[in-house]
Amino acid sequence: MPPSRRRPAGLSPLDLDAIPLAPVVLVKGAEGYFVDAVTDHLLALAKERDPQVEVTRIDAAAYQPHQLDVITSPSLFEERRHLVIDAVDAASDAFITDAVAYVENLDGDVGEVTMVMRHTKGVRGKKLLDTIAAAKLPVVQCDPLKRDTEKADFVSGRFRAAGRRASADAVRGLVEALGSDLRELAAGVQQLIDDTTGAITPDVVQRYHGGRVEATGFRVADTAIAGDGAAAVTLLRHALATGSDPVPLVAALAMKLRTLAKVAATRGRGGASAGELGLAPWQIDRARRELSGWTPEGLAAAISAVADADAEVKGESRAPQFAVERAVLRVAGARAGR
Repeated sequence: MPPSRRRPAGLSPLDLDAIPLAPVVLVKGAEGYFVDAVTDHLLALAKERDPQVEVTRIDAAAYQPHQLDVITSPSLFEERRHLVIDAVDAASDAFITDAVAYVENLDGDVGEVTMVMRHTKGVRGKKLLDTIAAAKLPVVQCDPLKRDTEKADFVSGRFRAAGRRASADAVRGLVEALGSDLRELAAGVQQLIDDTTGAITPDVVQRYHGGRVEATGFRVADTAIAGDGAAAVTLLRHALATGSDPVPLVAALAMKLRTLAKVAATRGRGGASAGELGLAPWQIDRARRELSGWTPEGLAAAISAVADADAEVKGESRAPQFAVERAVLRVAGARAGR
């Protein structure tokens, strides 16, 4: 794609090929994996345009007045330069002043200088962000993928881009094993692409990531929801012993119970569509199977137990590992009034 200034805002990091090199590209959002991926993509475009491009990184938080003017001033030999500006969300007042003036004075398409501004959190520098948007410069929104369906789409897209087929169960297994960290999930996908041939099946995922699948919060949650407290606690203790944090383990329990509660609420009403529930069809089918043996009272007790554990692992208890273990046992016991 040729470099251009006039591009629509709201570009997606899931489609790197659509993100152009420009005088300024704002990379905005809290998902560090996406922020780095977009930054690397734009650097590759700059080097493709000119292998001798001069690359400079600037910490906006430590920026000194007029530093930008010096770096971007026209050079005698018209060398191309590519700037990566880190920590725009913590930028000094001097940077915001100079950057706003720089953007306001841009003229035409890409010249000697291209720039990536990385803004990962908060509203610091709002005037600069608004100036970039008003100039119709590219903005790439790098928000975290919070739902399993989004992570599954991400995994499936990576496999498709590599020309590999992966079954839905394999994708789901990989998300369950590695989905708490997008960097780790992306690395797991790449490992399977690099180290295997043919279709990606659940057996392939199990072979490479089985240990993680068995000890993730979702496997703990599945076992607790099935009413098997002893097995759930065994998995939980293994997860904790291998470095898992109590907070995401409780979050996995909460997510599973919210899904059950959503699907349970549609009983007797002819069901509800996947879109109305905000769930994938396979999640609804699985929840319907898992609801066997659960009463409304049991679900309420389990949700209350997990809410208590959530508060405890986030600071109200000095023994967060014990808190999550107690929640697992209470959830398992709540099934069918155990």
